Amino acid sequence: MWKDLGKLVHYDKTRKCTLTYSQSAVASMKNSMREIKRINEVNAGYHCQRELCSCGQPKAVGYWPLSPVLIKSTLACIIVATLEYSKGHHHHLHLHLHLHHHHLFSYLAILFLQGFVKQSVRHRLLLYSHCGYILTIQRITSLFKPAGGDYVPLESLQRNSSNSQPQADTLATSTSSTAAVAGSNTTGVLTSRLRAPSNNNDVDATNPFADQHADSPELVPSSTRQERRIDPFQQQEDIRNLYRNSSIESGARGAMSESTLFRSEEMSLIQLYIPAEVAQPTVAELGELGLIQFRDLNPDVNAFQRAFVNEIRRFDEMERQLRFFTSQIEKAEIPVRSTHSSAHISRARSRQELDELEESLSEHENRVLQMNNSHETMQRRFLELNELKYVLRETNEFFQEAASHQEDIRNSFDEPDAPLLEDLEAGHVQETQNDGLNLGNVTGVIPRSKMLTFERILWRSLRGNLYMNTVEIDESIVDPSTDTLVEKNVFIIFAHGQEILAKIRKIAESLGATLYPIDPSSERRRQALHDVVRHIEEFNSVLANTTQARRHELMRISENLATWMTIVKKEKATYHMMNHFNYDINRKCLIAEGWCPTNEVITIQAALRGVMERSGSNVPSILNQLRTQKEPPTYHKTNKFTAGFQTIVDAYGMARYREVNPGLFTVISFPFLFAVMFGDVGHGILVLLMGLYLVMNERKLAGIGGEMFEMVFGGRYIVLLMGAFSIFTGMMYNDIFSRALPLFKSGWHFDIPDDYDGQTVLVAQPTGNIYPFGIDYAWHGTENFLLFTNSYKMKMSVILGVIHMSFGICMVYYNAKFFRRPIDIIGGFIPQMVFMQCLFGYLIMMILYKWTVDWNETDAAGQAVRNSPPSLLNTMIYMFLSPGSVADADKLYPGQSFVQGLLVLVAFICIPWMLFLKPYYLKHEHSKARAMGYHQPSENNVRISTDSSHTDEAAGAVVAENSNEHEEEFEFSEELIHQVIHTIDFCLGCISNTASYLRLWALSLAHAQLSEVLWTMTLGMAWGFTGAIGAVMTIFMFTMWFSLTLFILVGMEGLSAFLHALRLHWVEFNNKFYQGTGYAFEPFSFAAVLAEKDVA
Repeated sequence: MWKDLGKLVHYDKTRKCTLTYSQSAVASMKNSMREIKRINEVNAGYHCQRELCSCGQPKAVGYWPLSPVLIKSTLACIIVATLEYSKGHHHHLHLHLHLHHHHLFSYLAILFLQGFVKQSVRHRLLLYSHCGYILTIQRITSLFKPAGGDYVPLESLQRNSSNSQPQADTLATSTSSTAAVAGSNTTGVLTSRLRAPSNNNDVDATNPFADQHADSPELVPSSTRQERRIDPFQQQEDIRNLYRNSSIESGARGAMSESTLFRSEEMSLIQLYIPAEVAQPTVAELGELGLIQFRDLNPDVNAFQRAFVNEIRRFDEMERQLRFFTSQIEKAEIPVRSTHSSAHISRARSRQELDELEESLSEHENRVLQMNNSHETMQRRFLELNELKYVLRETNEFFQEAASHQEDIRNSFDEPDAPLLEDLEAGHVQETQNDGLNLGNVTGVIPRSKMLTFERILWRSLRGNLYMNTVEIDESIVDPSTDTLVEKNVFIIFAHGQEILAKIRKIAESLGATLYPIDPSSERRRQALHDVVRHIEEFNSVLANTTQARRHELMRISENLATWMTIVKKEKATYHMMNHFNYDINRKCLIAEGWCPTNEVITIQAALRGVMERSGSNVPSILNQLRTQKEPPTYHKTNKFTAGFQTIVDAYGMARYREVNPGLFTVISFPFLFAVMFGDVGHGILVLLMGLYLVMNERKLAGIGGEMFEMVFGGRYIVLLMGAFSIFTGMMYNDIFSRALPLFKSGWHFDIPDDYDGQTVLVAQPTGNIYPFGIDYAWHGTENFLLFTNSYKMKMSVILGVIHMSFGICMVYYNAKFFRRPIDIIGGFIPQMVFMQCLFGYLIMMILYKWTVDWNETDAAGQAVRNSPPSLLNTMIYMFLSPGSVADADKLYPGQSFVQGLLVLVAFICIPWMLFLKPYYLKHEHSKARAMGYHQPSENNVRISTDSSHTDEAAGAVVAENSNEHEEEFEFSEELIHQVIHTIDFCLGCISNTASYLRLWALSLAHAQLSEVLWTMTLGMAWGFTGAIGAVMTIFMFTMWFSLTLFILVGMEGLSAFLHALRLHWVEFNNKFYQGTGYAFEPFSFAAVLAEKDVA
């Protein structure tokens, strides 16, 4: 490891480590080292001076006798300070650190093992130190430019560093900084040297918002470069981890309860007092965290009358400009970096920076508009010249063709003394007093789609008094107004009389024709054509230069467009959220209220401290936790695996605060119930492969758009589990593409005689073997196979359904226990569970008992010991019609009549138990409370102070909050009606919901039979042929079978099974305990803002 690390650093004769920094970092380093000495309470020797190196460049030489304890603190401060102050400066100086060689190796080992560089290039690295700096480092490798040679592969360092972890841990004793990496897993070896931004047109050196590495290969727009994306939600989680770690290091203590999907996160209503001078950076930092759902404290104030409406309008205008840039760049087909690649811009912007950005956008817009106008004007002129060229080229042919029909024209005008067209062309026509012909022409181009309409209008309006000829232009012409290709025709019309010619011109212009005057003289036309061709060549050059300049301007904009869009979106969201706040009486601070997870309160406090330290403010922001009777929002903390399952539950209804979340159980129950209906090993493998592809390539596929694909991609882990469970149930059914596999030794044997004619029914004989798993393959192909599987799957569906619903009823107990409502246990859970088990639990018991009895058993005389197996459907029907009596044909076990009568009696007792106990209990409690003088609970909130420097010192101060939400008065009649409805719904629902689970059997049967038919009608037919025809038929039929399998059995049948599994969870399972009347936790989050699609 030490050998590889040594290659990163170049040593001169004095054993100095050479690193390159910007010139303006000297003063920052001095301050940073003073801060290090203050934090670590040491007086480390320090000296820094500005010198000139041999090449004439300025350099700073610093001497620090570092110990392993101070290594991390020192370099963290230097890196942060350097990047903080080096923006916009292109001069570099050399920083020489006097480090002992083993100290240097210790630092480099810590650097790699702590995750500063996890792979060859990390584009986003968040660095935190006690100095209060939180900064994004765009290229961490640029900090370690070697004086000679290239960088070595860092993957090898990563592998070697894992072997030296204990050694590095002994050296990393300082806790002054923590680091977390947030970025794309980019691989490869960096071999290029760090380059200073060049003073060319590709980099806007005067733009403070331009990327400092815009000239690097990663940021230059290229069609061949693969865009590296960063998930803003993952980066948001990294920022949260930074503050969590910093709060732990600083000794903060708080409620850090462990998150679980069983219930929603515990929420707290907090109140913030934010000084006005740091309000904007504070809210921006809270937006980076995404942990607070702010309440609107000005619900009655019009949106146009709020405090920051001018800022909102300002950013609306900037967004309009950016959308204009985006449309122009897309039209020019210039690649733009994704917004996600610029999501690392997290710091709040000052007013001066925003003013500069606004001015920069306006300048860019004016330049682009001016270029667009010039480009459009020149394109229009170029179009006119091209059209005129075609008109002039075709004019000679028109005149020649017209000259050949001169006699017809003379006769059409009935004027014997009309001049010849050749005289008209030669210009020899003279006006006389008797010459009233005045023959003229109208020439131009018109869209081809309107040519037929043009001819008809002219013919009807002029009654045929014209001569017209047209020709098609071979090339399509670009319309500069719409930037589309248009096909046009050249036309020339001869007519007499100024009024007729004027009418022709008006009709032509009304249909979008462009008219061009043509001189009658052929010599002048030839000269005009020559001039037009010359002008076209000149315009080609000018237009190319204009297009190139416009494209160059758009490329400059495209390099920073995503960055600007990110900044504007964040700033607009910040001020929009600040419109929800109130000012105090003196208008010196903003007051905000919002919900946040209770275990994240200390994280928010750490963020408030960080903003205060970075801004240099002496007034801290104050955070108070409020007591309230308002119902908090529901927040389920999920990951990429559980998010899809939680979305299924949330689509039914958002859970109430802290009630049991069905999403936890859906992770297993949903794919399993789907697989019961979709059970086939082959089809399950296809679904599993699809899920594996989506999971293994999730980083690459995350950027693909499309509503349908995003829905499937979001449920990739659902698809994966559905495929895995389908393989399991397919093995249980012993079904793979409708075929059976002899995995184990069969328990049945057919004795086939030698003279078997194929018509006689043979009965299989048991061999004594027990098939260990699934259905015996001997059943496949038998005459009673369908009868057997129907009975098996039907009973299995009922068993699974009753178990699923009973589990849902058990959740009633957990909800009642958690919310401390014992009446829900006594008057709800117990009677519901007893009612369910007395009826359908008993049905499951009979099914299992019936499976365990050998109904073919005989005595020594060969007589049957038992009657034929009874019908359980008849048993359940007569259990209610004639309780206490069982017919001999339906008798299943001794004492059955007594047991069934008792179960029916208990089930009937449970109905009034559920109906009356809870309403009368609530009435009794309400009367008891009123007798003691209690009325409606107060809605006042009490503010609680926490032991933090960012909380109110006035502990226990009461804040009266006038709320419009009051509890309704207790009404016994309403409660009784509600309970009647609930009881009827539950009792009838037990029957209907149990029957609803029979869809598991029905869809499984349909899937198996459809698969069987498809196999028989394709591959089964192909294998009936032999020879070359058999080979061709097999290939053709296999292609057809596989295509239909994917489209029908996997696609359509899979979607059907998915929807039925969805219904079983939403209706049959959730209605047993799940209220789903809560509202979602929607925090103010920049990650969510950036993820939203732009709406023009």
